[in-house]
Amino acid sequence: MPQMPHNPSADNADDADKADGSTTAAAPHSILPAKPQVDALISFLEHEAQPMIVLDPEYNILAANTAYRRQFGAANRSVIGQKCYRVSHHYEVPCDQAGEHCPMKKAFELKGPDRILHIHHTPRGPEHVDVELRPIMDTDMQVVAYVERLVTVRTASARPSAEGLVGQAPKFNAALSAVQRVAPSMLPVMLLGESGTGKELFARAVHEASGRARGPFVVVDCSGLTETLFESELFGYEKGAFTGANVRKKGLVETVDGGTLFLDEIGDVPLAMQVKLLRLIESGTFRRVGGIETLQANFRLITATHKPLGQMVGDGRFRQDLYYRIAAFPITLPPLRERSSDIPMLVDSFLRRDSTDQQRVSVHASAMLQLQAYAWPGNLRELRNVLDRARLFADDHIIRPEHLPDFIASNGVAFTPASSLPMTPIDRKNGDDAELRRLASDNTLTRRELAVRFGLSERTLYRRLKSLGLA
Repeated sequence: MPQMPHNPSADNADDADKADGSTTAAAPHSILPAKPQVDALISFLEHEAQPMIVLDPEYNILAANTAYRRQFGAANRSVIGQKCYRVSHHYEVPCDQAGEHCPMKKAFELKGPDRILHIHHTPRGPEHVDVELRPIMDTDMQVVAYVERLVTVRTASARPSAEGLVGQAPKFNAALSAVQRVAPSMLPVMLLGESGTGKELFARAVHEASGRARGPFVVVDCSGLTETLFESELFGYEKGAFTGANVRKKGLVETVDGGTLFLDEIGDVPLAMQVKLLRLIESGTFRRVGGIETLQANFRLITATHKPLGQMVGDGRFRQDLYYRIAAFPITLPPLRERSSDIPMLVDSFLRRDSTDQQRVSVHASAMLQLQAYAWPGNLRELRNVLDRARLFADDHIIRPEHLPDFIASNGVAFTPASSLPMTPIDRKNGDDAELRRLASDNTLTRRELAVRFGLSERTLYRRLKSLGLA
């Protein structure tokens, strides 16, 4: 990969900036060579509202605009001249060597842009960040620099949160990345996955990241609705349309005007109603039950199901034409057993949502190991139910293995006796390096127990141990 020439005068300028802490409003700080096209690029980036940086092919941060310094900059520390992977991930090696997707490597290979959702370290803690990297070419079509645009994802949290989506696991991040891709468009989104995987939360995330976020988000639970109820709920009805229709009633298609309509469990829509739903989607028009006036619909459609719609199309239980209309952008949501590293964070989040500050409930490390080992066929919904039950037995506000249902304990997972593990592990998100070195050297805890002790996934723990020379 081509290297950028060194600019000692820029080094001196950066040192001076570090010394007095001042910033220049007119242009971002830079140690780039004085090339007219690059200077013009830097000047342009300074007026961008989104955080942006310029990198050389050796991962060095060469320039950062004001938006980046405000959102990602640390007090009294300049990022100029630092490796991007050290600033964003606290890695000692590039992302691809640490098991992550490296957008710079991909952009170099493609000679074009690459985009990825990463978890970055920020002054506020770990956050999901949508990263887009574009290469800058010279006249010989050689990459001489990169421009990186960073957008913080507001629809999910990479740390425990009292509301919304929470997670860091790779499959969770893949689903969240798909949400970020499709949200700005008007494509219909289909959420696929087992029951209890958080489809409504993901649907709301699509809505909140879209241009319709200021409009209503209307949920229709299609399961259990008869044909008559489904039609009247969706389209509304005129006065006198049927017995009991004493006044005109607007349907959900009217109330969602300008917003997002979420049809949960669309596989349960009666076959006779599927043709009317198809007509609504294709024409953007509908009629109230008992009405003759054609009304215009204005909504973005999101559907969800845990049923095999493709198989249902094959055996005639679901219309093929409707299926292709609603399945333009499918997103598969991972079951909880495929993101077990997120369980400590999810447990903390659920307990925050259901506890007061004076009665904060935590989970003992030995109980957390059992929670992570269980397969969770009911996914997030089952996890929350188990925690709701267990906290009723936790008189001292600490959930222990004996407070968990027998079917979780019967997994046969070996765990260290409670007396030798920390009492409130989920309140200790990060242990210091000295403590980690001591425990790793003692070999008294397994790697899994170490991960629980420090509130980390096993993958993150491995990287941390590797950086300390202990892997």
